Amino acid sequence: MNEIILLKLGELVLKGLNRRSFEDKLQANIHRRLHPFGQFKVYTRQSTTYVEPKDDTCDVEGAYEALTKVFGIVGISLARPCEKDKDAILACAKEFLDDQLRAARTFKVETKRADKTFPMTSIQLSQYVGGELHEAYDNLEVDVHHPELTVYVEVRDYAAYVHAQPQPGAGGLPVGINGRAVSLLSGGIDSPVASWMIAKRGVALEMVHFFSYPYTSPEAKEKVLELAKLLTPYTGRLTVHVVPFTAIQEELRRSCPEELFTVIMRRFMMRISEAVAKRCGAKALVTGECLGQVASQTMDAMMVTGSVVDLPILRPCVGMDKEEIVQIARKIGTFETSILPYEDCCTVFTPRHPRLRPMPGEVAEAEKNLDIDAMVQAAVDGIERVQVNL
Repeated sequence: MNEIILLKLGELVLKGLNRRSFEDKLQANIHRRLHPFGQFKVYTRQSTTYVEPKDDTCDVEGAYEALTKVFGIVGISLARPCEKDKDAILACAKEFLDDQLRAARTFKVETKRADKTFPMTSIQLSQYVGGELHEAYDNLEVDVHHPELTVYVEVRDYAAYVHAQPQPGAGGLPVGINGRAVSLLSGGIDSPVASWMIAKRGVALEMVHFFSYPYTSPEAKEKVLELAKLLTPYTGRLTVHVVPFTAIQEELRRSCPEELFTVIMRRFMMRISEAVAKRCGAKALVTGECLGQVASQTMDAMMVTGSVVDLPILRPCVGMDKEEIVQIARKIGTFETSILPYEDCCTVFTPRHPRLRPMPGEVAEAEKNLDIDAMVQAAVDGIERVQVNL
């Protein structure tokens, strides 16, 4: 029989009457992610999702790798199905896990008997399979507490399944189950991590990037699009709204106090991002801000920049150390791209002595001669929308 993929579901199994909607969203996401790898049958039984190839042309290895990045899954295993018979299960374990059984020094067998009509209890089946494997492999000793290899046997509705330790999945909730948000994506380390963290909580994303040509290069823009592409295995297809920001920055440089330049620039970013959110039906904004990391990320500065929008601002990195953020960036594969030496718009016209604790009144006073609505509208009208696919 062909190998299949077993997916262990995460916290969605704890949901109550709305659990079905979470499972349906997860299955839809799984189907989309599997499309490049062939035709698969996907179904859920007893908190496990089964992914079965419909024919021999399916790329099971490619599908397996893709599913490790689907939010909503906490464990993933490549398994071999067999008849629900103790000797068939034993033969399947010897054939399917032979290399791992020969390489290990200690092992145990763990059985789950979801089909209660099976004539042996879970303990009895584990003892039988474990005893026979111990006899068959001279290198193996039983260790029920800290084994190098655990052989898993699952007796379920349609068949029995044999597999080894599940690989950790991406966790979280299925993307899209918690609505849509707009994430401000710069070329740095923090914003891709923040986007990934919010997507992990089941939020579909639209991305906004502020581009200040010729002060920032076309390579800087391509760097951001590459970061978006690196996120798509987790988020699915993304739209990046590239905002022309040069005119706004030049006007702020001419008209506003230098020490308030960064915080006023951030206020315009928030206004424009909210306009994008309203267009695409998003219910929140997402930033990579980390409290105290730079002058624009003090508590006072974040209060002033956030006060110009009505939508909630989600800041998943706000309480993290930089090293914690870097560790996640390395894990999700964005770090090496983030540190490429192409500057983004936030480094343009950086003040020598930015105000650390700006006051709402003084910032409003500094903006009073600006035609804010016209400036925002011009930027929104000039947006370039780039589709980034897997």
